Amino acid sequence: MDLVLEMSLEIEGFDDLVNEEEIREYVQKVLEKEYESEAPVYMSLLFTGNDEIQVINREYRDKDQPTDVISFAYHETEDFDIGPYDTLGDIVISLERVVEQAKEYNHSDKRELFYVLTHGILHLLGYDHIEEEDKKEMRAKEEEILGSFGYTREM
Repeated sequence: MDLVLEMSLEIEGFDDLVNEEEIREYVQKVLEKEYESEAPVYMSLLFTGNDEIQVINREYRDKDQPTDVISFAYHETEDFDIGPYDTLGDIVISLERVVEQAKEYNHSDKRELFYVLTHGILHLLGYDHIEEEDKKEMRAKEEEILGSFGYTREM
């Protein structure tokens, strides 16, 4: 059975970087491969800038600086399902940081965008990178997913 995905997607600026249809298709395919759910799955995705993500980072993580991606994984704290949905959580991505990091790492903006999106999705699915062993596992999974879509480091 195909995974049914309901996704709230909001884009604040950088319209040329984010193709909504491409993002929805990517998230759908990643979740079909990496997550099993009997119920329809819900998540939200916000693409914003450094100022907004800095406010969120300060408010929820006590870090007063912009970051690339923040994930709020609802299954980590409790089963926070809304109605008939298996609610994974929220992902917030700073498109300004994506562009900055693409330059830093010599990647295309698109490759960096899909890297941080994949990173955020994996956090919703329970991956983390606090312990070194977990970090290796998460990095390997990121590269596996990105590679399967052709988003390589050379992009």
